[in-house]
Amino acid sequence: MVGMLAPYRVLDLTDERGQLAGFLLAQLGADVVLVEPPGGSPARRGPLWWDAYARGKRSVVLDLESEAGRQGLRHLATGVDVVIESAGPGALDRLDLGPEALAEVNPELVYVSITPFGWHGPKATWAATDLVVQAAGGQMAISGDEDRAPVRISLPQAMLNAAVEATGGALAALWERACSGRGQHVVASAQEAMLACTQSSVLAAAVGAAMTRRAGSGPRLPPLNLRFSYPAADGFVTITHVFGASVGPFTRRLMEWVYEEGFCDEAMRDKDWVEYGNLLATGAEPLEEFERAKEAIAALTATKTKAELLEAALARKLVVAPVLTVPEVLELGQLAERGYWEELDGALVPGAFVKASGTPLAVLGPAPTLGADTEALLGGPAAAPGGEASPSRGGVAGRAEVAPSPGGVAGRAEVAPSGGGVSGRTGTATTADKPLAGLKVLDFMWAVAGPTVTRALADLGATVVRLESPGHFDVVRGLTPFVDDVGGPDRSAQYHNMNAGKLGLCLDVANPAGREAVLDLVRWADVVTESFSPGVMARLGLGWEDLSAVNPRLVMFSTCLMGQWGPLSRYAGFGNLSTAMCGFNELTGWPDRPPTGPYSAYLDYLSPRFGEVAVLAAADHARRTGQGQYLDFSHVESALQCLTPGLLDWQRNGRAPTRLGNEDAAMAPHGVYATAGQADAVAEGRDDAGHWVAVACANDAQWRALCGELGRGDLDGLGVEERLARRAALDRLVATWCADRTADEAQEKLQARGVPAHRILNSEAAVSDPHLVARGHWVTMPFPETGAITIEGPRVRFSRSSTGPDRLGPGQGEHAWEVLNGLLGYDADRIAELVASEALG
Repeated sequence: MVGMLAPYRVLDLTDERGQLAGFLLAQLGADVVLVEPPGGSPARRGPLWWDAYARGKRSVVLDLESEAGRQGLRHLATGVDVVIESAGPGALDRLDLGPEALAEVNPELVYVSITPFGWHGPKATWAATDLVVQAAGGQMAISGDEDRAPVRISLPQAMLNAAVEATGGALAALWERACSGRGQHVVASAQEAMLACTQSSVLAAAVGAAMTRRAGSGPRLPPLNLRFSYPAADGFVTITHVFGASVGPFTRRLMEWVYEEGFCDEAMRDKDWVEYGNLLATGAEPLEEFERAKEAIAALTATKTKAELLEAALARKLVVAPVLTVPEVLELGQLAERGYWEELDGALVPGAFVKASGTPLAVLGPAPTLGADTEALLGGPAAAPGGEASPSRGGVAGRAEVAPSPGGVAGRAEVAPSGGGVSGRTGTATTADKPLAGLKVLDFMWAVAGPTVTRALADLGATVVRLESPGHFDVVRGLTPFVDDVGGPDRSAQYHNMNAGKLGLCLDVANPAGREAVLDLVRWADVVTESFSPGVMARLGLGWEDLSAVNPRLVMFSTCLMGQWGPLSRYAGFGNLSTAMCGFNELTGWPDRPPTGPYSAYLDYLSPRFGEVAVLAAADHARRTGQGQYLDFSHVESALQCLTPGLLDWQRNGRAPTRLGNEDAAMAPHGVYATAGQADAVAEGRDDAGHWVAVACANDAQWRALCGELGRGDLDGLGVEERLARRAALDRLVATWCADRTADEAQEKLQARGVPAHRILNSEAAVSDPHLVARGHWVTMPFPETGAITIEGPRVRFSRSSTGPDRLGPGQGEHAWEVLNGLLGYDADRIAELVASEALG
């Protein structure tokens, strides 16, 4: 069966920092050709990463330092749709192979750059490693134990997040090209991608809210310490032990179980767990009582195995999840039942990141041998855009041999681009300027993960109609940070950050008149998205069969923790639970302590990037073919793509990845060090991560440069194995140097010598960071109730097209007239009838 992206050919020039992007495009059916130097890609030096993300691609060898090699690349570039690279700003310009140079040989080319800090700004060319980008990305400030340094996820994640963002950007640029006939340069910033992993807590300082602080097993929102990690008889579990209308009933059921098992009294069981947060905030409930409740829960969980606790979660509808290790992830029955795993040389590897009803993702073959396709691809003339088909592709097990049509999309109009766009412009763009202009989305999403997908689509120019139900407020409207720390359904900066740029409509879908209006929106839409529990939409009469009968070209995207079917499909919960079951909690923290996990619900920020890619690929396919389809999207199945090297390490080498603090198996020094002011912050009880700096030496040259700054030339001859053996002593040396300097001074001095370093950005430091300010990452828009609200801008920038929000998140039902009259053409009488029927909220 032909894949969604079968017409497209991609040249992949990335190293290990960007290989995931080409891998995803190959899974979606594109012909992906690796361009490697004579000695092979640097990514081959890490076999686990290479085997994980080079699968299904072809390989050609070109020496880009030679004129013949550069000519060969230009020759290939005339016949492709996308080039992906991760060399860094200006690196390929030196070889006359940058975005402008290749646009001259192929004006339709989409040129994608995956970078640590973006293409422009004061830090664009800073030296970076995963540790350094995670430090700059804000999440480390709120991850880890308060009495130790902020901590990273031990398996590199920053550039993987950027690679998925870049993939979505490439697809958006291809959508725009179908109208304009022109390619453009797309740039993804890993720093900005990781800022999304703070769940908007990075906005606290910008909106006058208290900053979140790390507190080990849960976020600390002074004076409240939430606890998510609890002991089990054979490890750990995570529990969403919070309050409010959405989660309070889960907590009530948990406390009933705690009571049944004899670990609390009736008074503890019967507390008002819906209003408990307000009781704590007003002092009506002492904080000591909350601490006593957490201890009672811990006493219960310590008597049960992880399997018993998961069974209870399913039977009792609790928000409890086991903290799985990598070996346990491979044994998870849900994944086996859904046929998720694929086999690679006797090992299991993640399969499709989305289950697509019409164009299932390809089962990819192994990584190619070096230069396996050089003769086939360079032995004859490359097809020009719009010309003859390229050679049939290889490397994909069982994939149909469909020749791509280089140059793009059949039947696209050759017209001038609309707008003209400004790279990275935010807050003032019109939809017509943006790459996804014309894409229409009906959005049933709620909470965090789902709305993040549609926020990205809105940023890129899609018209997104957000549908809410009368009387039912989205849980995210009650989540911090609030403007000036004052709650309210429209005062949550997190709500606006997840829903900016959307139109708001409030309809009762159970009301016949409301249902008919919804079906009219389905007829209007290209895409319907929803994030309810499996089966809810069908019970409302709005399942895939119902909607596709109304609109056969429709793409419907359903997202939930575990997928729409399987033994755990009805597992209720939030992203922090799927994060634990995916293995990420086990990978974050200190080896001598329980896992802390990355801040809150990591999968709620990671999986939406894959969701965006799935939606755009299916929409592109539907536009070309007229064929709609259903997308069954699991948070866990998508996010496991970012753990493939760890899964392979366990199966091949018997090493189960686990938390390492801030150490690295291949780099030293590699850590986070206290700087001047940290001792005072601790003494004053305000360690908000503002006085720490991350430092890493990825190679011998960086180590020699660090020795020069430290005045320790006697050590600059140490090789990496010697440095790893003397890790503790070297950490003390760097720590002593850092302690006498501010975090800003330390990072500036080290970066001036080419040493990867960056201060840990908490909210206060992030919103004033010169680089993020220069890039326009912070977008402030007027808001009647408070004057203005600051949110984040997009994570991907385009050279011609505008991106970013043109409005804050909608009030409930705010745009009823714009949607019903402007989009559906309802006249005033028809809308009045909806009001009279009580279908319109």
